[in-house]
Amino acid sequence: MNQKVLFALAVAALLGAFALGALIYKTRQGEQAVQIAERNRGNLVRMHSPTLGKADAPVEIVEFLDPACETCRAFYPAVKQMMAANPDRIRLVLRYAPFHNGSDRVVAVLEAARKQGKFWPALEALLAAQAAWAPNHRPQVELVWRHLEGLGLDLERVRADMVAPEIARVIAQDLDDARVLNVTKTPEFFVNGKPLPSFGYEQLKDLVDQALASARR
Repeated sequence: MNQKVLFALAVAALLGAFALGALIYKTRQGEQAVQIAERNRGNLVRMHSPTLGKADAPVEIVEFLDPACETCRAFYPAVKQMMAANPDRIRLVLRYAPFHNGSDRVVAVLEAARKQGKFWPALEALLAAQAAWAPNHRPQVELVWRHLEGLGLDLERVRADMVAPEIARVIAQDLDDARVLNVTKTPEFFVNGKPLPSFGYEQLKDLVDQALASARR
């Protein structure tokens, strides 16, 4: 066997070892995520968490979200489509993970809008206009206001309420729960308490479909 063949075989063996190692590492990461979620189920949902859908829906999606996160913006309509396709069977629970510098102030705006019963319209308006108020992934709260016009909000009251201590406590609690659950990026999803095995739309849909099928049995 000549040196070229030996070298090619050595490279192939090395690549195979790397691939196997990566698979094992990914599998262990997934197992650890499941164990962390199981040990800390009480950290998934809080009384203050915004929810959409019936409280007794058989499938609960918990999403840790940063309003300045482009992937969160992309996933939101997909989750809404899942809910529309399964009326009254899916409940969405939002948790805050404002990892972008300045996102916490935008979350405070959303919580202040919630005091006027306008949380979901405000969230959808800001996600739709995300590129305008968070250019280059840099949220600027002073740019959000014009995108909230037309929602029936008292914007002066929103400005006053966003600095309320209880809103700061909500954000702090959500960030603490994110830390306990090892949420390090957004969006992060849990379906009936289970984390995604790996990140992606198909993985989320598969987990939701499995939960829906289990609920029908």
